Amino acid sequence: MRPTVWRRIAQNLPQWRGAANAWRRYYARWARFRSICLDLLAVSRLLARPRRSPSQTWRTFLANHVRDLVSLGFFTVPTARLRVLFVLVVLVHHRRSVVHFNVTEHPTAHWTAQQIVDAFPDDSAPAYLLRDPDSVYGHVFRQRVKGMGIGEVLTAPRCPWQNPFAGRLIGSIRRECLNHVLVLGERPLRRTLARYFAYYHRARTHLSLDKDAPHGRRIERPELGRVIPIPQVRGLHHRYVRRAA
Repeated sequence: MRPTVWRRIAQNLPQWRGAANAWRRYYARWARFRSICLDLLAVSRLLARPRRSPSQTWRTFLANHVRDLVSLGFFTVPTARLRVLFVLVVLVHHRRSVVHFNVTEHPTAHWTAQQIVDAFPDDSAPAYLLRDPDSVYGHVFRQRVKGMGIGEVLTAPRCPWQNPFAGRLIGSIRRECLNHVLVLGERPLRRTLARYFAYYHRARTHLSLDKDAPHGRRIERPELGRVIPIPQVRGLHHRYVRRAA
């Protein structure tokens, strides 16, 4: 290759490092000239290689500790009386099951700490608790979690993707339930969510669980009879089972 070409490459390297595969576009242009023979391997050696993280990635951490992790997630629900209710869900990653939920209009650190105690009684606490750095998880909450022997794992601020399991659950609750009902208050919302979680655990399948439900569903053979629908969540969804005629 001509020396002038190498000088042009050296001058443009800082720009190419900032744009993925930009140097390949330059190669396509130079390749049209028969007098220039550009070696892709030689150019790739000059480009800066991305640094690899010395520790495991966030996704790897979630995958390695899927049996030991639970997630906390708050979301809001507006009511017909112009109030805003807060819903807390506690999700076990391994089977995607909701072990506890509750509704309040005024969440505090004391209230949130008590929900953790209610969710994991009799030494059933998990190893890790994944949550966001919200101010509702105050000193009382942190001391209660520490006393139960649970290690807290905090996500980065404004990074909901680091708590994907709780985020997907909250999205499913909204799309499949709350977007289709009119909430009047705490008690009606609590009853609606209880009906939805009963359907969620027994009938709703998950691709991550090999198309099984969180509480497991047995395979029903055709010999058991025809398929009939059973209304769930007041007709919003259906559970399909086989029954003999």
